[in-house]
Amino acid sequence: MNMLKKTALILLLLSLALSLCPMALAADGETTLVYASGDYTRINPAMDEHGEINILLFNGLTAHDRDNGVIPALAESWDYDEAACAYTFHLRPGVTWHDGAPFTAEDVQFTIEAIMDPNNLSENAPNYEDVAAIDVLDELTVRFTLSAPNAAFLDYMTMPILPRHLLDGEDFQTSDFFRHPIGTGPYRLERWDEGQAITLVKNEDYFLVPANIDRIVFKIVPDDSVRAMQMHSGELDLAQLTPRDAENFLDREGYAVYDMTTSDYRGILFNFRNPYWTENRDIIPAVCCAIDREAIVQAVLLGHGEPAYSPLQRNEYNCPDVDHYDYDPDRARAILESAGAELGDDGFYYRNGERLGFVIDVAAGDQVRLDMARAAAQQLREVGLDVTAEIPPVVDWGSQMAYLIGWGSPFDADDHTYKVFGTDKGANYSGYSNAEVDKYLTEARETDDPAERTEAYAAFQKALADDPAYAFIAYIDADYVAKETLRGIAPDTVLGHHGVGIFWNVTDWTME
Repeated sequence: MNMLKKTALILLLLSLALSLCPMALAADGETTLVYASGDYTRINPAMDEHGEINILLFNGLTAHDRDNGVIPALAESWDYDEAACAYTFHLRPGVTWHDGAPFTAEDVQFTIEAIMDPNNLSENAPNYEDVAAIDVLDELTVRFTLSAPNAAFLDYMTMPILPRHLLDGEDFQTSDFFRHPIGTGPYRLERWDEGQAITLVKNEDYFLVPANIDRIVFKIVPDDSVRAMQMHSGELDLAQLTPRDAENFLDREGYAVYDMTTSDYRGILFNFRNPYWTENRDIIPAVCCAIDREAIVQAVLLGHGEPAYSPLQRNEYNCPDVDHYDYDPDRARAILESAGAELGDDGFYYRNGERLGFVIDVAAGDQVRLDMARAAAQQLREVGLDVTAEIPPVVDWGSQMAYLIGWGSPFDADDHTYKVFGTDKGANYSGYSNAEVDKYLTEARETDDPAERTEAYAAFQKALADDPAYAFIAYIDADYVAKETLRGIAPDTVLGHHGVGIFWNVTDWTME
């Protein structure tokens, strides 16, 4: 072999080694973690929820520990004046943004006021709707005065704080900042290759203990099957996989599988803005008890989850004494017939000359949701409802009939209830409205007495069960697969929607 061909072969093998084993040849002993991520069009924690990357780039005044309790972060302490309904936060001195500018109380005021501004259309706005005033007392002290008590307020102060000096006067929906974010977090943005990868490098000046892993690459791999293949090939160090794909790694040498409990549920959202549900809202209980949840948990999740009946099922304020709508096809048919529906010769129910049924929309790219929707649709057809599952090109929240929704929070019970089921709240995508639900959610938010909150949340769950906003299906586990060389994941932490939360202690992680 001549020298030119030999050189080319060496370069080819080197390139292959780098692609298959991203850590193997890290320069100067640096470590790199490659994580399979969904795609991002922007990184904007003030407007959007569920961005796993947020906690790496930003900090809130508070944070959550392994048990999802509230702990200090950018605020080293706080005081609560019960008579004035005011929280005063004392910020850590010496904290800087990734660009070196000092972090101050004005950044805190600026961020929360931006979320509260109705012109910014933030789905997080309901968390702060009772904030009456935000006062900067000095560079390191900020006071929030509330119009009414909010038992979840310290939880909501985990909201990532954004830099005023870079965003003042910018449009919070379109600013280029959210493609080049600068935070105070343990990692800073190094590079963003659109549709390919987002590369973070550790913040050496982090105000807490700097991270051990030098770089984290959020590799964009939205397809579930491709993630599994790339874990097999060694291209990834960590990925959340479907239950079926994760089980293939259980006995594979060099890998660890984490079957983690979440507060993440799935269900069928009924779009009450669609006239169909104005006419047919009374058949929703029949839909609920026509779904064999246990069969779906076993067939789709392979047992990695449990049947769902409530949005607070994995919260300390859960009330099990509500109608679970257990699988009961005879009850479903009885409800339909009591509502005036008649079974046609084609096996479907009709009312007022119209066949009863609807379409469940499912977002593209989530195989588990699609499998759940198809299974539920088949079960509903078996009791006489003409239901199908489809993947629309674009989700039309205003006019679609139903959607395979997912929500869930491991934090205070107010989170993902008040803004999801409250009338006209920021994350109420169903258009659901129930005066009793609103009343009990407000009562629960405005007291920190555990007994009073228990009573209010029980009443909320009973009112919701009597007038369902969703047909709850299942709580799902988050199945993460990692190379054994990655250490420090806390397997017992309860994760949130989409399995978000695994990075809560990322600065403790190591790679051998």
